[in-house]
Amino acid sequence: MSSSKDIIVGIDLGTTNSLVAHMVDGRPCVIEDGESALIPSVVAFDATGKVTAVGQRAKTLMSLDPKHILFSVKRLMGKGKKDLERFSKHLPYDFSPSTDELIRIQVGARAISPIEVSAEILKRCKFVAENFVGGPVQKAVVTVPAYFNESQRVATAVAGKIAGLEVVRILNEPTAAALAFGLGRKPGTELIAVYDFGGGTFDVSILKVTDGVFEVLSTDGDTELGGDDLDFAIGKWILNLIGKRPESFEDRSLFSSQMESLKRALSEHEEVDLRIHWANAIQWTGSVSRADLDQAILPVVERTLKLVSSALRAANLVPSKIDHIVMVGGSTRVPLVQKMVRDFFGKDLNTSSNPDEVVALGAAVQAQILMGEATDNLLLDVVPLSLGLETVGGIVSKIILRNTTIPCVVSETFTTSADNQTAVDLHIVQGEREISADSRSLGRFKLKILPQPAGAPKISVSFMMDANGFLRVRALDEKTKEKAEIEVRPSFGLTDEEVEKMLSDAFANAESDFAKRQFLEVRNQADALLRATEKSLSSPLLDPIFKKHQLEILNPVMRALRLDLESKNAEVVALRTKELDQLTRALAEHLLNRAVQQRLSHQSLQSAS
Repeated sequence: MSSSKDIIVGIDLGTTNSLVAHMVDGRPCVIEDGESALIPSVVAFDATGKVTAVGQRAKTLMSLDPKHILFSVKRLMGKGKKDLERFSKHLPYDFSPSTDELIRIQVGARAISPIEVSAEILKRCKFVAENFVGGPVQKAVVTVPAYFNESQRVATAVAGKIAGLEVVRILNEPTAAALAFGLGRKPGTELIAVYDFGGGTFDVSILKVTDGVFEVLSTDGDTELGGDDLDFAIGKWILNLIGKRPESFEDRSLFSSQMESLKRALSEHEEVDLRIHWANAIQWTGSVSRADLDQAILPVVERTLKLVSSALRAANLVPSKIDHIVMVGGSTRVPLVQKMVRDFFGKDLNTSSNPDEVVALGAAVQAQILMGEATDNLLLDVVPLSLGLETVGGIVSKIILRNTTIPCVVSETFTTSADNQTAVDLHIVQGEREISADSRSLGRFKLKILPQPAGAPKISVSFMMDANGFLRVRALDEKTKEKAEIEVRPSFGLTDEEVEKMLSDAFANAESDFAKRQFLEVRNQADALLRATEKSLSSPLLDPIFKKHQLEILNPVMRALRLDLESKNAEVVALRTKELDQLTRALAEHLLNRAVQQRLSHQSLQSAS
C-alpha cells in the first residue's frame, strides 16, 4: 500500500448518498462508515447555522427538525438565482434573499451555499477514508454526472478544496461505472451503455472498450432528472387521489419522505398498505399497487429513454449493437425502470455490480491509474456540452462541440464588426442552443486591440479543456501579439475571497475540529466494544454461573462508559473503553473455550457412531 501522503481515494458525491472507495490488494472496495458504505448526503445544522451532524446521524434528524436539515443539494450545485424558481417547487428549503447571483439556503441565522453543504459531505468522506487507511488523505478523484456543465464541475472542485481535498480528477459517473465494470474483461472490443439513474440526476454514456482503452463515444443526460422526480410523480398521484396537500415546511418534508419509502416498498412488493399523515393527523389510509406506481412514474422513465436514444444517435449506433447495459444508481432498482430499459435494448441488463457502489469503485480505479499503479487502462472522456463564444447579434459560435474527446485544444479566428474598436468583449457560453441568451454564461473577458477598420483585425481564440473538463480560454491579436486569458470561474460560484475565508476558518478551527474528530474516533471504538460485549453476554454458550459473575463485573463499567460518552471527553472515554476491553478478555476466553469444547464433543459423537 502507498504511503498516506500519496493516497488518492475515489468519492462518489451523490444526491441521495455518497460513498468513498479505495484500492485494496489491487481491487477497489467501498469503505464503510459504521455499518454501511452509504453516507447519506444530508447535513444537519443548529439555529445558528453551525453543522451538528453529517450523514446517517443527520438523516435520522430529518423528521424531527426538518428546517435545519439540508439534503439533495447536488441539484443546486453551480446554479444561479435565475435557476431558483424551478427548484423551489420541489425542495422544501427557505432560500436566502441575498443580492448576489449565488443560490443560498437560509438555515436559522445563516445563509449557506450548496458548495458549503457539499464540502461538509466531502469532509465526512475524507474522515471515513482516513479512519480506514490510518493516516491523512489529501487527494481524491470525485465523480460528477456526465452532463454537469462547467459551472457545476467548478463548484464541485471548490467544495473539495474547502473540505481539505485536492481534487486531482473530476470523473464522469457513467465513465467511472464503466471502469469498474471493465476490470478483468476479455480482450477485444465491446460496446457498453451505462444507464445512470441516481437520486437527482440522469446520465447515459456510450463507451467502446478495446483492450483496456475506454473511449466515451457519446453522452447525454439531464442534471434535473432523477429518483427525486419519481418521488415527486408518485406524490402528485397520491395528492390527486386524496385531495389534500401539505402546507407547512415540516409537512412537505414528511410527505416527501413517505413517498420515497412508498417507492422503495413497491419496488419489493406488488401492493402495500399506506397511511399518509401530517399536521399531527392521519390524512388518508388505503392500499397502493405497483401498477399505480408504474402509471405515475411512466412519463419520467420515458424521458430517460429519449436521452438514451439521443446518445445512441450521437454515437451512430442502434440499441441492438450494444453488448452490455450497465445499470447504475439506486433508481435502477425500480422494476418499471428495469423492464423499460430491457425492452428498449432487447437484451438482459448487467446487474452484476451493486448500482449504489459501482461509481465509487470506478473512481477508486481511476485513482489507482493516477497513482501510477495501473498502466493497463486508458480513459478517453468527452465534453458533455458544447462550448463557444457569443458573436454579433447574440449568436453562439461553437468552438468545442459536445462529445469531443478530452483533453483538447481548439482554435478559431475572429474579427471585428465595427470600425476602430479598441477592445473586444469575449463572452464564453455553454450549451446546445444557438442564441447566447438561451445558453449558460460561463464568463467574460476583454482583449485590447489596435483601432482598425471592421474586419481587419485577426483575433485567434483558443479553447483549452483539460482531462477534468475545466476550461481556459486565450485570445490573441495576431498583429500586435497582445493576448488575454481566462480560467473559467462562473459568476455564481463562490468568490475567491469566500473560499479563502472558509479555508482560513478551517485552519483557525483546526484544533477544535481535531478534538471533535478525536472524540468521534474514540466514541466509535466505545460503541463497537459495547455492542460486542452485549452480544457476547447474550451468547447461549455462556455458563450460567459465569454469566452472572460477568454481569456483576461488566454492567457497572458499561453504564459508566455510556455516561462518559455523554460528556464528550475523548480522554475519559478512551480510558473507560480500555478498562472495559481488559475486563472482557476473560469473557472472550470463556466463549472460545466453550466453543472448542462443543466442537470436540460433537466430533467425538460422530466418531462413536
